[in-house]
Amino acid sequence: MRYASLASGLAVLAIGGCATTEPTSATAPVADVAPAAAEDAKLDAIEPTAEAISVGFAGQDPADIARYLLANGAQAHALSPTGDTVAFMSSVTGQRQLWTVPASGGQPAQLTFGNGVTFFSWTPAGDTLVYGADNNGNEQESYYAIAADGSGEKELMPAVAGGFRSFGGFSGDGSTFAYSSTERNGLDFDIYVADAETGDSERVYEGVYGFFVAGVSPDGSTILMSETVGEDSDNLYLLDVDTGETTTVSKPDPRANHIGGGVAWSADGGSIYMATNLNYEFSELVRYDIDSGDMTSLFAGDGDVRNVNLCAADDKYLVWTVNEDGFSKLHAQNLSTGDMLETPELAEGVYSLSCATSTPQLAIRVNGWATPGDVLVWNMETGAVAQTVTSNLAGLDADRLVRPESIRIPARDGVELQGLLYLPDASSRVDDGPPPVVFFVHGGPTAQSRPSFNGVIQYHVDRGVAVFQSNVRGSTGFGRTYVTLDDQEKRLDSVRDLVDMADFLRADGRVDMDRAAVLGGSYGGYMVNAVLANYPGVFKAGVSLFGVADWITGLEVASPALKASDRIEYGDITDPKWREFYRVNSPIRQVDAINVPVLYSHGVMDPRIDIYETEVMVRALRANGVEAPYIRIPDEGHGWRKLSNRLFYYRRQAEFLERVLGETPAE
Repeated sequence: MRYASLASGLAVLAIGGCATTEPTSATAPVADVAPAAAEDAKLDAIEPTAEAISVGFAGQDPADIARYLLANGAQAHALSPTGDTVAFMSSVTGQRQLWTVPASGGQPAQLTFGNGVTFFSWTPAGDTLVYGADNNGNEQESYYAIAADGSGEKELMPAVAGGFRSFGGFSGDGSTFAYSSTERNGLDFDIYVADAETGDSERVYEGVYGFFVAGVSPDGSTILMSETVGEDSDNLYLLDVDTGETTTVSKPDPRANHIGGGVAWSADGGSIYMATNLNYEFSELVRYDIDSGDMTSLFAGDGDVRNVNLCAADDKYLVWTVNEDGFSKLHAQNLSTGDMLETPELAEGVYSLSCATSTPQLAIRVNGWATPGDVLVWNMETGAVAQTVTSNLAGLDADRLVRPESIRIPARDGVELQGLLYLPDASSRVDDGPPPVVFFVHGGPTAQSRPSFNGVIQYHVDRGVAVFQSNVRGSTGFGRTYVTLDDQEKRLDSVRDLVDMADFLRADGRVDMDRAAVLGGSYGGYMVNAVLANYPGVFKAGVSLFGVADWITGLEVASPALKASDRIEYGDITDPKWREFYRVNSPIRQVDAINVPVLYSHGVMDPRIDIYETEVMVRALRANGVEAPYIRIPDEGHGWRKLSNRLFYYRRQAEFLERVLGETPAE
């Protein structure tokens, strides 16, 4: 996945490109040179400077964007195995750090203070956490172990040049953990088992492209190993750690997703619970019996199962969520009786779950359009619910936050599309006519715009600008077929979906499509370039964050994490057929058709999409006399993590959009 969302601010979007125009001789040669050789002259760019937060008064109408970026809560979270402590990530300090708080609620304690944390995991004993940190977003992590009370910390594994890692999980006794890494050759992900005390590791499986740890058996003898098959699917194998022998669990044709909804290994080691769309349009909850190889369906509905977890001693409770039109619904079952539990009342939004292994407790993180990240701990025996982490709205009026409306839209070829529409209320409107609108296109491409909290969206809406989050074909959450409708040549249909959505909203009349912009990051940034080039006249402006300009160079220099899936999603760029396809169907080859202002940005440390991809578009547009402001951020990678950079960038984004769309709220 190139990128699904930007931390604490921008849920961005993705789609395909349709080529109808050949480039001029002035721009064509640029697409055929390697990124390092593109141009010697330094490109004129804006770089962030230190700025005051300047939140203004809480009742100010509208507030500065800083308040919307400061509105926060728990990010990733995990309940300790004993159920007494919740660990979570938060960017409240300006960088993503690791915190703990008693499960019953109380004062959170900050554990880490250095470079931003990328992931964390409790050890089975619950007295230590292992976490990762990289260098300003370069995604090449070091691993650390820190005591749960912060009293001691050590580096387990230093970063290795070219070594992209993916943490897998601990053995039941906590003596070892498994992970995957490209450190052997900088390209292929192999499987390793490491000593949890010393960090010493041994390669137990040599992979080709993308092999990852989906789960570890309680005794540590077996690894559930996934092989990436495109961005939305995987093959599954059981790997014997001692012998290196593998047993195929599932290698279907056509491909399917098995681990996207989570994996839970039973305490006795005999079963694996997971969500898969192997035999169904949506992911269903199944139990895989290791001895027999049988896969038994336990639950299926009209939405994808996610967040599969086993809770309490002897796996007494099975919990999961279902994605219903983007909103999560919680389910819980007592496995000893077969009875379904009555679940607690939760704010609507997107849920993530974490179980204790020795107590009947479930930590639920709620991230919704009005909830930046609450955590509640539910005792499934007593029914008691504790508010462990409460979101901080940074003084924003919750009544001014806008709930999105789910809209179904027919494409011209009969495919049903979906999106989320945020409309300014009367208090945010500038005039009596329909408001301008910004299309937010998610990245991925296999991702879904869901009703989670997005401060940047709420800021634009409160300034009188509508936002439409599009889920074009190829998005997840709408069935197994839908996610494949943009594969390879069919990708050209998904950019057309943006046009069909625009036509629908024009006829609907609630937004002003004569004042419409399109915005996206990563793969979504590519699609901003593509739709502006292939369908001039639909959008008045664009905002492209770290997107692809030339798929030939983009696929050639992609990080190992992407190469594993790119061959299926886009085609093998070493094949002359696909080189020719992307020679024609890359935005840099169509750049002469772009005739509206486009705001560009990119992080210098980006390991997923080379900064060349943005800079070549900026040069080409400027050469054609098209306005192309460019923000280059030296200490960021694939997205903006640091509060100072988010403040600087999103202020410029808001200024740009309001200027080009002609919407200036009365102060």
